[in-house]
Amino acid sequence: MRRYFYFLVLALITIACSSDDVARRNPFLPEVNVNFQIDLNLPQYSDLKFSGNHVIETTAGRGIKGIIIYSKGNSQFSAFELSDPNIPISDCSPLSVTGILASSNCGNDNVYNIVTGIQTKGEGGYPLLRYTIRAEGNTLFITN
Repeated sequence: MRRYFYFLVLALITIACSSDDVARRNPFLPEVNVNFQIDLNLPQYSDLKFSGNHVIETTAGRGIKGIIIYSKGNSQFSAFELSDPNIPISDCSPLSVTGILASSNCGNDNVYNIVTGIQTKGEGGYPLLRYTIRAEGNTLFITN
């Protein structure tokens, strides 16, 4: 009897752990390869040495429309795609950043938090596309 009980518990755990939470692929953002580094000692990135500052990186090949890099302080950063994730890619899809908020330029009310990537206003439901960012000394490595 005990063996059947353990089997039942194991089966329930397996069922509970199997996930239907597969990450939803955003149909508005094409997949691009992101793999670059930036040197915080360069003048264009020096603001990132201080908490609460951000830099928008729009060099070709770095994201779809660019990447927002935000300094959280203590060598912690966030990096997100600059494109509004809830509209098709177009000339107006790069977001405008003020403080920690990124706003759409496409005539909608979409607003996102560049620290968390969460949509704070508007419609659509997709968060900002997050990139992996790692700090090693004065170099940031941004990848996906």
